[in-house]
Amino acid sequence: MATADVSTLAPRKARARSEHRVLRSLPYLAPAVLLYGIFLIYPMLDSVRLSFFSWSGYAADPQEFVGLKNYRYLLTQDTVFWTALKNSMIWVVLSIAIPMVLSLLMALALNQRIWGRNVFRSIFYIPSVFASITVAAIWRWIYNPTLGVINQVLDAIGLGSFTHEWLGDPKTALYSIFIASIWQGVGFNLVLFLAGLQAVPAELVDAAKVDGAGRWQVFRNVTWPALRPTTTVVIILTIINSLKVYDLVVGMTGGGPAQSSQVLALWSYQQSFSNHNFGAGGAVATVLLILSLCLVVPYLAWSMKGDD
Repeated sequence: MATADVSTLAPRKARARSEHRVLRSLPYLAPAVLLYGIFLIYPMLDSVRLSFFSWSGYAADPQEFVGLKNYRYLLTQDTVFWTALKNSMIWVVLSIAIPMVLSLLMALALNQRIWGRNVFRSIFYIPSVFASITVAAIWRWIYNPTLGVINQVLDAIGLGSFTHEWLGDPKTALYSIFIASIWQGVGFNLVLFLAGLQAVPAELVDAAKVDGAGRWQVFRNVTWPALRPTTTVVIILTIINSLKVYDLVVGMTGGGPAQSSQVLALWSYQQSFSNHNFGAGGAVATVLLILSLCLVVPYLAWSMKGDD
């Protein structure tokens, strides 16, 4: 009987200590939680609320409750919304397929003992610390149809017939912006994958090589499973950053030409502040929020289930 009491008493004491630590930490967490609520949670909830109202954004104008009218407008009348939605989905797919794979290959290469690898790591990471609007200005100059580096190089090597108005053509504008995003973002994912590679147990790699495994077999059976937590983080961040892409599009095309490079985040802003329709802008933002949750939460649940 005494043994049973001791066995049940120990978990209770541990649980009480844990609860006590949580209570003691609350005063330290309160400022951060307060700032998070004021600057993130409240604006997000207020944007959802505004999606059910008609409001021009001026304080003197009343907010009129219209229910689902803004959503019906988006789905049935706003053709730009569908273009923005399609472009955002294209951006997500390309971001997962190209920059993530490229950064993984670069991380595998720079994880080897090669000359100057720290220099190369720094060079590839530097673009990720630039402000997006700065990156947009750089690449607008690179894409300039007359003075830009790309067209001048094509002329210099005798391929003048391939010169193009990269940002002025509806068929190439979005993809031209995406190339700039690869240049900016691949370094950040590179650092994450490098950190993940450092955590791969060296003894497992050596054991696989002793057993006769080749490079591909070592990567598939040892390195890749160990990189799973890092890959989960990279994919989630890639999806979120792809859906909220804004600065590059604003700085390079402003959504043009003819709305061909429009994305959801930019269209939400333009509906609210350019068209003075905060209800429609809130509806676009709410769709963007739901879309992010629909993409991120199932993948996160699947990856966590796989860990179990």
